[in-house]
Amino acid sequence: MKDDKGNFRDRIGTIDEEGERAWVYPKKPSGTFYKYRTRLTWFLLAFLIASPFIHINGNQFMLFNVIGREFNIFGYPFWPQDFYIGVTAMIIGVVFITLFTAAFGRLFCGWICPQTIFMEMVFRKIEYWIEGDRGAQMRLDKQEWNSQKVRKKAFKWFLFFLISFGIANVFLAYLVSSKRLLRYVTEGPLENLSTFIALLIFTGVFYFIFSWFREQVCTIACPYGRLQSVLLDRKSIVVAYDHKRGEREKGRSKFRKNEDRAEIGKGDCIDCFQCVNVCPTGIDIRNGTQLECINCTACIDACDEIMEKVDLPKGLIGYYSEENIEKSEKVRFDTRMKGFAAILFVLVGILSGMLFLRSDVEATVLRLPGQLYETKENNMISNVYTFKLINKTSESFENVRFELLSHEGSIESVTHEQIAIPEKGLAEGTLFIEINKALLEGEKIDMEIGIYSGDNLIETTSTNFMGPRSFR
Repeated sequence: MKDDKGNFRDRIGTIDEEGERAWVYPKKPSGTFYKYRTRLTWFLLAFLIASPFIHINGNQFMLFNVIGREFNIFGYPFWPQDFYIGVTAMIIGVVFITLFTAAFGRLFCGWICPQTIFMEMVFRKIEYWIEGDRGAQMRLDKQEWNSQKVRKKAFKWFLFFLISFGIANVFLAYLVSSKRLLRYVTEGPLENLSTFIALLIFTGVFYFIFSWFREQVCTIACPYGRLQSVLLDRKSIVVAYDHKRGEREKGRSKFRKNEDRAEIGKGDCIDCFQCVNVCPTGIDIRNGTQLECINCTACIDACDEIMEKVDLPKGLIGYYSEENIEKSEKVRFDTRMKGFAAILFVLVGILSGMLFLRSDVEATVLRLPGQLYETKENNMISNVYTFKLINKTSESFENVRFELLSHEGSIESVTHEQIAIPEKGLAEGTLFIEINKALLEGEKIDMEIGIYSGDNLIETTSTNFMGPRSFR
């Protein structure tokens, strides 16, 4: 990719010619897209912070307790036995990211990614509030360390640490549950020292990322930026500079009043560098689609504001594909995008069906290993089984019993006690199944068993039954 001087770039935008870190001082953005992003940010932040503290039917709204093997998604509990649903969701997520990126670029990065939301909408806003806009921040960093600089920097770093500590606590609530987190808080850090040390470590990681590493997460650490270069093509819609309009025959130049730029062959770009100054990753969008671009639309707002001031049409920078720019066409929802949308719709439908068909109780009935059949009175054949019933709900199931659905026979529990499945718990035991020898069609048959709670069928399962070999 060439830069604005016609040279090919051999380094990322945050590294200077000497290989040192080039600190990015983005100008405070404003405009239509920024307003939309701000509204979406408040919604996403509210969702992120509130989710672990909301409970539905006794279940935490969102919980990912890997160690305790307890997972709640939108208030519905999931167990390790539902792993196939998680795998399906992950596959759909990968396909969604692939197809979505191929069609719309890194739209996720600029609008929904937690790194961008916290960095641009939380930490940078604090920085603007304390240190001022781009120019004021640059002057502050260049000046000698005096009382004003120490006061501003210390206050900013203190707030950054507090917010990082708050973020670490929120993520801890997702991992161990909000109830346990509140218990840790009331008990104090000395009573839960290991957890508190882990919390401080994560606080340090967040503080490091948002106070120093910053935009380099998107450029260096995140693999998504590398992935987009493989997935994008001429039809992908990304934040792009309309070089045909901006350059024309004689290229871009500074603005002059009462000048008909189109007539003399000058492009509409007046070389004001506002799109560069406002970029949070320090690139020039006019050099084309680049690794660092996160599609945050800050350059669109900055350029539209300048175009409005010089009485030129907006949209010099916008959501375009390379094909749209070359053919001077408007962005359309073409057949390719419709195909992608259809694939995603089908995949989401499959996942929805799996969730809809997911049972509240998972039953497993297996023949006891090493045990053969037993012949009893009246020509009855008996097999012994172990059963495990997992309750995935927040309600207990009482008076649980087993019935044969596929064959005539009887099922009896070894203990003869009433079986109950506690909420979010399991019940285990041993069963005897007896079937008349005359009803057996071979030495090994498949049978279906119904599990009832009272008169309600709550689950069905299948197992096999072994009998004597027939010589008929």
